[in-house]
Amino acid sequence: MTQFPGDLQSLREALRAAPGPDQDALTGAAARNGQLTKPPGALGRLEDLAIWYAGWQGRARPVLEAPQVLVFAGNHGVVAQGVSAFPAEVTVQMVANFEAGGAAINQLAGVAGARMSVHAIELDRPTQDFTAAPAMSEAEVLEALRIGWEAVDATADLLITGEMGIGNTTPAAAIACALFGGAAADWVGRGTGVDDAGLAIKADVVARGVALHGDRDGLEVLRCLGGREIAAMAGAMARARVEGIPVILDGFICCAAAACLRAVSPTALDHAVAGHVSAEAGHGALLAQLGKTPLLSMQMRLGEGTGAALAANILRGAVACLSGIATFGEAGVSAG
Repeated sequence: MTQFPGDLQSLREALRAAPGPDQDALTGAAARNGQLTKPPGALGRLEDLAIWYAGWQGRARPVLEAPQVLVFAGNHGVVAQGVSAFPAEVTVQMVANFEAGGAAINQLAGVAGARMSVHAIELDRPTQDFTAAPAMSEAEVLEALRIGWEAVDATADLLITGEMGIGNTTPAAAIACALFGGAAADWVGRGTGVDDAGLAIKADVVARGVALHGDRDGLEVLRCLGGREIAAMAGAMARARVEGIPVILDGFICCAAAACLRAVSPTALDHAVAGHVSAEAGHGALLAQLGKTPLLSMQMRLGEGTGAALAANILRGAVACLSGIATFGEAGVSAG
């Protein structure tokens, strides 16, 4: 197993040194795609998606056999400010639902053929309220990053990270605002369904948090404005980047975690595609900042990894076409 870097600077260096996709596999996949029994470009984005995946798997004729879904849970001190329509106890209750197989992500992970595990991180100890202090100490954020890193199965051939944490659209909005600027109101949304007054509270909370902690690099923004489950997602995606495991990004909170890595290195998300654009207000703008075009737009806003798990079936279809369609030579069909 690739060991977790022991400090934030070592993690930055690991991200910056992570290798890119296999160029021979990319060339071979593109060449095979050009010989398949179909008109050039007839499968649209499926063709680019399959070639991208081939490069990260290192096989010109790739297979998708072992996807992994990781769901991380954490609680947030900022919930005390009134930013959520639900109390923090719901996080614990939903973790039990995940473990019992009763949540949406359980169903969609199963449809995608993915192994799923749930990782609750100190639910009895919320992060600090980031309007008054950094959300986490360096030791705390490192522990959450390590949990995410070590949850990744190095034999997985696709990674999806999901989350559960009442109030966590607020730290996600604060991260996005700190990294990309704009007004706090541009990044906040209704999350679990707050009313107009709750939305105004969220914007004020985000503005105050960013004013206190915003002028920092990506991992420091994660520490000061994020949460344990958000940091764990970032740790898992960082491990996948170092191992060369392709990733499908989920919604707003997942992409906020990913943005912290992207702020460290411009190539930190080369192994990732966007599964969907959610109905949460800031997600489309965040994807635009990350340069990611979503595969799906289904008006989903649940989190948990659900949008990415659904999109995994699109990737599975793309890979099946690249590897399974006969070439003109194999089929004995005239290429014209």
